[in-house]
Amino acid sequence: MTESTPPVVETLPTGKTGLDIHDILKILPHRYPFLLIDRVLELQRKQRIVAIKNVTINEPFFVGHFPGLPIMPGVLIVEAIAQAGGALLLTEVEDRADKVMVFTGIERAKFRRPVSPGDQLRLEVEVKGWRAVPGMVAAKMHGVAYVAGKRVAEATVSCQLIDSSRGRGSDDAGDNGNGAAAE
Repeated sequence: MTESTPPVVETLPTGKTGLDIHDILKILPHRYPFLLIDRVLELQRKQRIVAIKNVTINEPFFVGHFPGLPIMPGVLIVEAIAQAGGALLLTEVEDRADKVMVFTGIERAKFRRPVSPGDQLRLEVEVKGWRAVPGMVAAKMHGVAYVAGKRVAEATVSCQLIDSSRGRGSDDAGDNGNGAAAE
């Protein structure tokens, strides 16, 4: 017998296939002004996610990009794709409060149309590869951003899960563990 219900994240309430902003804040470490997804519409574990970013004139980057012609920077569209993918993958990590998903690569980024205030980005991200070994989780995902059904951008992003304490504390940049730099 096959299951007819779509796979969902175990941490979601029964029957829930999406996430609201409160759920997203529990998963992603990003906060204003750098949290770039507002809602998750669809989620299939380790496979696919569809998220929404509502683009408003209140975004801080519009002040300088560009005065009189506000356009969302392409790198932030790619970041929104990565955050959607991160929300998908971090739901698979039990100790995610101690982890951060970081970029390890961006490939085939293409920008086809400008994104302006009032637009709603629909971010569709599909997992292309997932590797988990003790002490390391890495993934490759392909994401496409749409506005009003038209493709505005796409990119393939690679990422790796790291401890959020990495780069801080006694193991930082040549520190030998007792606060003195190694020679």
